[in-house]
Amino acid sequence: MKLLIVEDDIDFAETLARAMKKRGASVELAHNAAGALAIAEHFAPSHAIVDLKLPGESGLKVVAALTERWPGIAIVVLTGFASIATAVEAVRLGARHYLAKPANADEILAALQRDQPDAALEVSSEPLTVARLEWEHIQKVLGEHDGNISATARALKMHRRTLQRKLDKHPPKAE
Repeated sequence: MKLLIVEDDIDFAETLARAMKKRGASVELAHNAAGALAIAEHFAPSHAIVDLKLPGESGLKVVAALTERWPGIAIVVLTGFASIATAVEAVRLGARHYLAKPANADEILAALQRDQPDAALEVSSEPLTVARLEWEHIQKVLGEHDGNISATARALKMHRRTLQRKLDKHPPKAE
């Protein structure tokens, strides 16, 4: 397994890299989208772990670029800000699975080894709160605007700072 880890949290990335190397993977690390794509060109990864929230760009752009260049690549998207909208978008772009942080190396490895994308996202039978519905809608519109906060704020008819404050908070619970 040639594994590219794209994660801006350097300590987490290095810890995950050590764990994956112990499990037999050849690992390269990148901490932003541009670095990931540059490394991928010479490394030609068979697998990738991509953080959703990278400095400057969404990890979804990295997912799209990797799957376009290497159609068979197995990708798992990790995020501390899980939303149904971004999970669906990640799988649509070619990710095999989407995991909320914290996820351990064994969970990530199992997700990477799946043959097919995870078509059955867990959905609670409880109705979403208004705050969670708002979060999901913001994530959907953010994805439609390629992670551009200014364009998303305009589309939502919201001040950019207000949107940024909402994005900086952890997402509300689904229940």
